[in-house]
Amino acid sequence: MRAPTRICTRTLTALGATPVQMPVPQVPESLAKGVVDGASLPWEVVPALKVQEVTKFHTETGPGKRKMSNTIFVVAMNEAKYNSLPADLKKVIDANSGAEASAWAGEVWDGTIAPGRKTATDRSNTVTVLSDAEYQRWEKATASVDDEWVKDVSAKGADGKKLLEAARALLNQYDK
Repeated sequence: MRAPTRICTRTLTALGATPVQMPVPQVPESLAKGVVDGASLPWEVVPALKVQEVTKFHTETGPGKRKMSNTIFVVAMNEAKYNSLPADLKKVIDANSGAEASAWAGEVWDGTIAPGRKTATDRSNTVTVLSDAEYQRWEKATASVDDEWVKDVSAKGADGKKLLEAARALLNQYDK
């Protein structure tokens, strides 16, 4: 969890915020009591945390623009353990993994955005969509975060630049 938290903190700092890390269940109370002025949360958690009840304003990127965050899930299995399974169990795992299962999971995940957003609009909360100019300002302000990540990953022996380029290519290919 350290790396994504560090990246989020760097991103918010680059945008001029003073990040305060806390467990997500503490966010609504912290917002309500004025401990923090805002939070960076995906729409899918808004209803569960009832954030729409303690905030009146929300910001998002517009159609065709990258979202403020991405979520990565990995379902992994030890190769030796997989190889030790009987053929019928391997068949079950194979039928429920891979590109098709990933696409399905992505559709399910993306399906949570509209209902989460609706909880805010149903309360007549204001949802501001970043203008193109503001989006570009955010992109420029946070460019150093990518550079720092590449440097950190490269220092650990990986090709950070190549990994970032591959991630961007996948986002371009699959982001809707």
